[in-house]
Amino acid sequence: MHKLNDIQAIAFDLDGTLVDSVPGLALAAQKMLSDLTLPTISNEQIKNFVGNGIDIMLERVFNAIGTTPSGELFSKAKNLFNQHYNKVMDAETKLFPHVKATLKTLHDSQYPLALVTNKPAQFLPALLTSLGIKEYFSLVLGGGDVIKLKPHPAPLYQVMATFGLFSDQLLFVGDSKNDITAAQNANCPTVALSYGYNYGVSIATSNPDFLLDDFKEILTLLPQPKADAKK
Repeated sequence: MHKLNDIQAIAFDLDGTLVDSVPGLALAAQKMLSDLTLPTISNEQIKNFVGNGIDIMLERVFNAIGTTPSGELFSKAKNLFNQHYNKVMDAETKLFPHVKATLKTLHDSQYPLALVTNKPAQFLPALLTSLGIKEYFSLVLGGGDVIKLKPHPAPLYQVMATFGLFSDQLLFVGDSKNDITAAQNANCPTVALSYGYNYGVSIATSNPDFLLDDFKEILTLLPQPKADAKK
């Protein structure tokens, strides 16, 4: 497997890539539905609803239980969900294997690291601190920090502008078609992780440049320390 010698920075998705967030999202959604005396949903259903931000996830939840919410009900549901998620997020969100050690190695090897997620930005500082990985990221972009969410390439353009990079110098690592499509639209090389959340479909169908089963395999693709830029 050849080295990506032109890569000067790496951006990562969060849910399904760095962390298993389904238990916390499912618990918050289940508590929300209970508060509203509505039918519940399973963790497996939530796994297939993750990836497009909280609003879309909740729309999928309501669709799954056969309910069309009014604007008032949706707003109430979202507020309840956010309240519950704030309480359970830290305890119910876990890093996938080898994530922390790999991020540390990349950070120590002088790669600037960015986080690009559709998760609302309000949740990110406390969560990243709780997980012990906040210090590794030079840039964190969540929902509300960008003009368009993935799969739009806007978040990756923002990373490139912040770091002063060409598209072929930024590697994007994700687990869903939203991630791979966003990177492809921005002309960035892609790594997809097979263990994440992709609506029940193999991420191989999105044609990433590299498909990995273990997060630490990223280290086999990149020189350490970071190679000098060629541009």
